[in-house]
Order: sequence, then structure tokens, then C-alpha cells
Amino acid sequence: MTEKVKLEIEFPIHASPKMLYQYFGTASGLSEWFADNVNSRGEVFTFIWDGSEEKAKVLSNRPDFRLRLKWLESEDDNSYFEFRIQVDELTKDVSLIVTDFAEEDEVDESKMFWENQIDELKHRIGA
Repeated sequence: MTEKVKLEIEFPIHASPKMLYQYFGTASGLSEWFADNVNSRGEVFTFIWDGSEEKAKVLSNRPDFRLRLKWLESEDDNSYFEFRIQVDELTKDVSLIVTDFAEEDEVDESKMFWENQIDELKHRIGA
């Protein structure tokens, strides 16, 4: 099995950290922009796209700051995906940092996926 490449992509977003967190830290928030539908039961989120579903387990969650999830079907024990809010101390600008892992030949595809998803998120927030 090949080692996956870690991606960290920063997206400036004009929203308060508290509001932004609601869009990735809750199933209802995620279902507005990330998947067709998202349900959560305890530590497991179920993401539904076009009738197929994938489950992810919460690895860590810090309200108003970060959510880290791992796909249950992932073979790679070290891979996860994470939404993290970063606030610039001087300017107070808010950024959403997305961390993900992709096969080497799928890095561009993965970046494009996240750019499209975050564009949808920005559209929802009005940012």
C-alpha cells in the first residue's frame, strides 16, 4: 500500500468562528454544503451522496475550533480529514484549514474537491 500525501489547504472565510463551526461541527451544518445528507449517532457521522453512504468516526472535536474525522472504510490508519478554524491575532481574519490525505496521483483531484466544497460552504454562509 502506498503512503498517502497529507494536504493542508487554507480558505479565508468571512464568518465568526462560532458560526463557521456550526457548518462543519454538526450533522445538520455539514448536510447544508458537504453532502446530500449527514446524520450523526454518537461519535459516528454518516455522509450520504447520491444514495450511497460513507461513515466517519470523530477522532477529536473542540467546539468552535476543530473537528477531526476518520473514514471507517479507510485502510490507512494514519489518515483523517479535519476542519480547523484559524484566527489571525492581528487582523482577526478567519480561515478554515482543511487537512486531508490523498494518493499521490489524486492530490490535484482532492484539492479540487475541497475547493468546490468550500465554495459551496462560502455560498451558504454568504461569505
